[in-house]
Amino acid sequence: MPFLGKDWRSPGWSWEKTDNGWKRIVFYGEELEDNDKELAFKEDKWIYVQKGSTKERHGYCTLGEALNRLDFSSAIQDLRRFNYVAKLFQLIARSQLTSLSGAAQKNYFNILEKIVRKVLEDHYNPRLVKDLLQDLISTLHNLTIHVGRIVLVGNINIWLCRLETILKWQQQLNNLQIPKQVRNGMLFSDLPLHTQNKILYKLSDACDIINLGQTTPTLQSLSENKTLWKKLCHFHFADKQFCRNLVLSNSENVDWKLMYFTLRKHYPMKEQYGDTLHFCKHCSILFWQDRHLALLFKDCGHPCTANDPDSCLMPISPQHFIDLFQF
Repeated sequence: MPFLGKDWRSPGWSWEKTDNGWKRIVFYGEELEDNDKELAFKEDKWIYVQKGSTKERHGYCTLGEALNRLDFSSAIQDLRRFNYVAKLFQLIARSQLTSLSGAAQKNYFNILEKIVRKVLEDHYNPRLVKDLLQDLISTLHNLTIHVGRIVLVGNINIWLCRLETILKWQQQLNNLQIPKQVRNGMLFSDLPLHTQNKILYKLSDACDIINLGQTTPTLQSLSENKTLWKKLCHFHFADKQFCRNLVLSNSENVDWKLMYFTLRKHYPMKEQYGDTLHFCKHCSILFWQDRHLALLFKDCGHPCTANDPDSCLMPISPQHFIDLFQF
């Protein structure tokens, strides 16, 4: 009789054949809350991050394998994860593109096409994707023109076609016109002044604050508030960084808006995402965690063997994701 358990070395897993290959099925015996007596199934969205050979496992996990195994295609459809995936793809475009296998590179560009299509259809965060494409164009231009084909996987003509396609995407985004929404209800400018000001204080991106300030004279005045820019500086940067780059106005007061843009040139800003990948320090597993299903199933997300799985989890930033696969 085989042992059925959470241990990754045990037999007894159930598998299904999909268009992308075989995927393991995790079965949960609990009943759903809607009392329809259906059983819940969930595809794996995790990968074991191995950095060396052991008695049980040989080899190691690569960035390309993680890119293929983790479900980034579905992640970009979730607004909480879209910015995270786009930022990760931007970092890959800058320095990790040549480290991907041929299959991983193909998957990368397929997902990138879906990212661009989502922006064109939903008009969601085009500025971030424009920066991603610009970095990718710079990398491909350097690889195809200056470095040469020696570091590229596949025919050089394929890469030139990809570069041409990315240039077309860039042109489409540059020509993107977001239609003005016609609503009969309350507008943002109809909100009380203190409510508008409170919303401004919730923004962590300076470009969003500036763009919002260009819409009405009232918001222009609110967006220039010194306290607002002071709070933004303290959110993104440490106090010791202020002392090294102190910017004073003519009245010997700190110009916090100018201080913010000065600090941004010298230090990285704090990253903020609605949802991220998580890493289990106990199991060395990288995975997407569905918060809704986590409330229904205690072991949702990955097959953890720890007594207290939540204490072993830590969120992974896009840069940390890259660092996990640096050997």
